[in-house]
Amino acid sequence: MITEPLAAGMTRHWEVAETVVDTRTDFQHLVIARTSQGLSLFCDDDRQSTEFSQLTYHEALMVPALLLADKVERVLVIGSSEGVVCQMAVAAGASVVDHIDIDEQAVKLCAEHLPYGYTLDELALAEKGEGPIRVQYTDGWEHIRTTSERYDIVLVDLPDEREEEAQHNRLYGAEFLGMCKALLAPGGVVVSQAGCQTMWRNTTLTRMWQRFNEVFGTVAYYGSDEHEWAYLFGRADEVADPTALMVERLPECGYRPESIDELALRGNSVPPYSVRHAAKV
Repeated sequence: MITEPLAAGMTRHWEVAETVVDTRTDFQHLVIARTSQGLSLFCDDDRQSTEFSQLTYHEALMVPALLLADKVERVLVIGSSEGVVCQMAVAAGASVVDHIDIDEQAVKLCAEHLPYGYTLDELALAEKGEGPIRVQYTDGWEHIRTTSERYDIVLVDLPDEREEEAQHNRLYGAEFLGMCKALLAPGGVVVSQAGCQTMWRNTTLTRMWQRFNEVFGTVAYYGSDEHEWAYLFGRADEVADPTALMVERLPECGYRPESIDELALRGNSVPPYSVRHAAKV
């Protein structure tokens, strides 16, 4: 049994049929286990992805960014150990995908045991930089602070921001978002996993909505209609109707989503009322 913390006084219990990996890396407690949703990844008891729902999660994170960016040639991914969004970027036409993850052991274990994302052979090539995906194991903050490269999409996919101190919390702040914005090519997009939309768990989403609107000229929202997570997308310039732009570009997208269509883009583009009207936190 894995007990996942959700909010104050709330937990979710996962029945485990088989534990495949149970280890503590240099950065987190990582478990890969077989649950009712197939092989599933947990980091510090938080469910990160499952065989059943990972495509819905990753498409909600990546597809709106593919549509909102003016080009999809160069992509930077921070986190996202499984590598699924990197593969989506290549399918959409990206020629360079820099994948930065601080936890080498986690990335390798995902490639070894999960039936989605990188295979071990694909990861080995990416570690050598042989192909469009280039994997580096380093701190995302330091990479973004020091790189001189420019990107059409900068994607940040991390465990949810925690109320207690955690090393990844700084990668949710306005300062970090501003650093990501500085790396954008013209018409580029910054995207971040932004938290949960339910009213009993929306603290991170409320903060991120406010931060994105402080940093970016255009902010688009996508709240998955079949998952419990929401995502924010920022452009430095002003786009009058980002949802209409994404809908217009959907038919020509090089990556063909299985869980997002025109109605999903339109219907999931408005943040919850309480997020839009929250006092500054």
